[in-house]
Amino acid sequence: MTDMSIHRILLKPKKSFFLFGPRGTGKSTWLKKQIQTDLIIDLLKNKDFHRFSTRPELLAEIVEGNPSYKTIVIDEIQKLPSLLDEVHALIFDHDSRIQFILTGSSARKLKKSNVNLLAGRALVRHFYPLSFSETKDVFNLENCLKFGMLPEIFSFETEAEKKDYLDSYVQTYLKEEIQQESLVRSLPSYLKFLEHFALRNAQVINLQNLSQEIGIPRTTISGYLDILQDTLLGLKLEPLHLKAKVKEVSLSKFYFFDTGVVRALSQSLDSDISADESGFLFETYILHELKCYSDYFQKRWQFNYWGTPSENEVDFVISSGKSIWGLEVKSSKKWTKDFNSGLNVLLAAGKIKKAIGIYTGQDVIKSGEVMVYPVRQFIEKLFSGKFDE
Repeated sequence: MTDMSIHRILLKPKKSFFLFGPRGTGKSTWLKKQIQTDLIIDLLKNKDFHRFSTRPELLAEIVEGNPSYKTIVIDEIQKLPSLLDEVHALIFDHDSRIQFILTGSSARKLKKSNVNLLAGRALVRHFYPLSFSETKDVFNLENCLKFGMLPEIFSFETEAEKKDYLDSYVQTYLKEEIQQESLVRSLPSYLKFLEHFALRNAQVINLQNLSQEIGIPRTTISGYLDILQDTLLGLKLEPLHLKAKVKEVSLSKFYFFDTGVVRALSQSLDSDISADESGFLFETYILHELKCYSDYFQKRWQFNYWGTPSENEVDFVISSGKSIWGLEVKSSKKWTKDFNSGLNVLLAAGKIKKAIGIYTGQDVIKSGEVMVYPVRQFIEKLFSGKFDE
C-alpha cells in the first residue's frame, strides 16, 4: 500500500489557506490529488528560494502577467516569511480569482513575521500522519505503535525498511529544520535533549529534573521545548484545573506527533515495546486520532488532562463548547474498575458530562458510569460524529 492509494479525509477549503504539518505527512501528495495547480513555488529548491528572496515582488508580477492563473501553491512558506507581504496584498486584490495555498512544516519564523496580517483572509488547516479511518483496511495497532502512521511507512514491507526510514526522517529533521535554520547553538546538546525528552513522551514535564539529569540549563531546555512545538513535532498538554474538591497538578505533559518518530528519537526502534512504553504510545496514538478528527472537521476541541498529586488522573479532558468529557486510555485487553478512578472523581464533582474508556480488548462494555470501547470501535464512532452529541 502506498500513499497514492489512500484517500485523505481533509477537504480542501475554497478560500486561500495555510496548510501546516510535519514533514512526511503527505501534504504535497494530498494537494496534487486535490487540485490542478497553475504555479508551484517550492522554497526548499534553491532556484525558487533565490528568485523570490531577491525579488519578492516577482510574485505579483507573475500574477498580473497571467490572468488565467487560479491556484498558486507556495511550499514551505516558513523559509521566506517576507513573501507573505506579497501574498497578503494579492489576496486582497484578487481574492475572487486566485486561491493561494501556503504549506509549512514549521511555524517558528512565521511567529516573528507579519503572518497575522493574513488572519481572516487565509484560513488555517493542519495536516497529520494517517488516521485509522484512512487506513482501516490495513491498520494494525501493533505496527502503529512500533512504527507510527507516516504515509511512507505503509510503502515498506519489512521492519528493517521502516526503521531505516524513521532514522532517516529524524536525521532530515535535524539537518533541514534545526541545523540549516540555525535554531540551536549546539546541535549535540539538542540531540541529547531530544533523546531524553522522547523517553518522557506522554509524561509530565519537569524541566528542572531533566536539566539536572542531562546537564543542560533549564532555560536552554525550555527553549528546546519551544522549538519542538514550533517545528510541529509535538503538542504540550496543559493540566485543567476543574477544582474538583481535590488538589490538582499544575505541570504540563508533552506528546510527540507520531509514535514511530518518538521511538526513533529515543533510539528505541531496535527494542521491544515495554508495558510502560506501550501505555504511553497508545495514549499518543489516541491523541493523534482525536486531533485529526477535531482539526479536519473544524470542531475546535480543546485538549487538556487532569490529575492530582496522588496520581488520580484522567488522560484527556475534551472541551467542546459547554460540553466537557473525560477520556481514559489503557493499553490493556481487560478493563478493571480501578481504571475508572479519575473519571469517577470528575463525574461525582459534576465536572464532566460523560466518561469514556478506550482499551485494547474486544468488547464494548459499561463499567460503572464509564462507557468503554475497543480502539477500533472508538475511532469509528468518533469519526461518525457520535461523540459530538
